[in-house]
Amino acid sequence: MVTLQNMADSSTPRASSTKHPAPSRPAEDHPVYVIGGGPGGLSVAAALRARGVRAVVLEKSDRVGASWRAHYDRLHLHTTRRLSALPGLKMPRSFGRWVSRDDVLRYLDKYAEYHELEVVTGVEVSRLERTADGAGWLLHATGGRELTGSAVVVATGYNHTPHLPDWPGRDTYTGDLLHASAYRNPAPYAGQDVLVVGVGNTGAEIAVDLIDGGAARVRLAVRTPPHIVRRSTAGWPAQRSGILCRRLPVPVVDRLGRAIAKVSVPDLAAQGLPRPETGLYSRVHEGAIPVQDVGLIDAVRKGRVEPVAAVESFEADKVVLADGTRVGPDTVIAATGYRRALEPLLGHLDVLDGSGRPHAHGPRTAPGVPDLYFTGFTNPISGMLRELARDAGRIAAAVAKAKARSRAAS
Repeated sequence: MVTLQNMADSSTPRASSTKHPAPSRPAEDHPVYVIGGGPGGLSVAAALRARGVRAVVLEKSDRVGASWRAHYDRLHLHTTRRLSALPGLKMPRSFGRWVSRDDVLRYLDKYAEYHELEVVTGVEVSRLERTADGAGWLLHATGGRELTGSAVVVATGYNHTPHLPDWPGRDTYTGDLLHASAYRNPAPYAGQDVLVVGVGNTGAEIAVDLIDGGAARVRLAVRTPPHIVRRSTAGWPAQRSGILCRRLPVPVVDRLGRAIAKVSVPDLAAQGLPRPETGLYSRVHEGAIPVQDVGLIDAVRKGRVEPVAAVESFEADKVVLADGTRVGPDTVIAATGYRRALEPLLGHLDVLDGSGRPHAHGPRTAPGVPDLYFTGFTNPISGMLRELARDAGRIAAAVAKAKARSRAAS
């Protein structure tokens, strides 16, 4: 890997420094810069390298896979090992079917090494602009550096910046309040009364982790009841169903989802977690991925995890719920999602929608904004890592094709 001190000039990382400015070069001679050293960025870099295109990964932390290193200890992939590998390197069988967070990190480290990827750590890109001649991209980076790339792939991740709702009274709440991104394991909460806010996959898994780890009481604040699916049924992983259903019409998948849920998931309405009214795939198109069961169903059915109404506000040491109930937990853990936080980087380029997500994705580019690609900003039902791997090949093909056209025109 290339480290921060190897950033030698204004256009590309190099192995040795120089006091002389780099000569002007055609845009196609500049590298493709990949912003983000997670699985999306690494897979694109590997796919580009396989096509003979130089790619430089810029990672703001000191190691690849930074967001994965910050996840809670219990985390395992909800997708199978075979369907989670990145291009050009299988995951070892020793990782098991459901790969742990630590094994994902081992895999990402090995992946960068195996493909001999050019990774520059400790460099954060703050802004993208077209070069003066319009032939490439100018990246404003850490320490006032200006890097010139022929193309840019933004792979900073779906879960980039923790989002904590601006609940009334939040700032004066006297209890402990933290975002789920700060949660690691249940040990600090043993014997405590804990309220987990948000019933996505993260909130559901943390709630189970807490009660299994010795918390005295765990409540789960639910605004919209989720679809819950078994991670695997009779050996058949839910991910494969997601892959098969992805191209089907939404109403068809909604009907299938309702039928499967009635057979495989018990009705938890009496425990405060009713079946959702909106269809499963309709919710996916709204941005809500089903919760894969890793113990939530059993914990709710047995009363170990108690679903309650959504959080409305805070009052001194109390949390006010939407049904008017006031509860006084020792700790509130907000599993309330993340923001992509792309606006400072490229909000001026008119490539984001109203929610801050890129208009274009994968091999497509936004109209009038060539050579700018995005990966990892969707949350597909077929599995994030699988789609990152597929996007990598498509983006690499698009970049190589664009370079070939540029060379032919010059």
